[in-house]
Amino acid sequence: MEQIKAYLDQIATISQEDWDYFTSKLQRREIKKKAIFLELNAIENHISFIESGAVRLFIPKDNPDKEITFGFSFKNEFISAYDSFLTQQPSAYQLQALTDTTLLSITYNDLQLVYNHTHIGNLIGRLTAERLFILKSKREQNLLNLTAEERYIKLFKDRPEVLKDIPLKYIGSYIGVTAQALSRIRKRI
Repeated sequence: MEQIKAYLDQIATISQEDWDYFTSKLQRREIKKKAIFLELNAIENHISFIESGAVRLFIPKDNPDKEITFGFSFKNEFISAYDSFLTQQPSAYQLQALTDTTLLSITYNDLQLVYNHTHIGNLIGRLTAERLFILKSKREQNLLNLTAEERYIKLFKDRPEVLKDIPLKYIGSYIGVTAQALSRIRKRI
């Protein structure tokens, strides 16, 4: 709980009463390495804070080598199929733990209660959503403006934890190149 408190304290000052109400709605979930904890076409009912571990967001394909990895989240970050969470519509992608992962999760309905019953809930929700939007926007800009090699270098400069937790095939998919092209980039660097 201390990790999520430290994260939220960076955003806003939370009264003890609001904090107690919020934490009463959190549920700790343990996800095993390689487990898919949101299936394709399932409705996302949780937004979660990663206490430990790494998660990937991906679009599954019949051939696992063709899966499209488009996001990662790590310790001290939020994870959700956020579009599905907000709309309560089926997800077009899956969430998978890349390592043993511990989450602090809140359900959609409980988050609505936090918004309605606390002074700070809406502010935290808005600021968290804004941070998620900025990350998504930067990723899209990188895909449009940087070469594959530049994206690879930037990924490891910005997210060094990727090196130890994520298989190269997912990294290649994330930066938009084949395994062979990634191998060539790694040799050049």
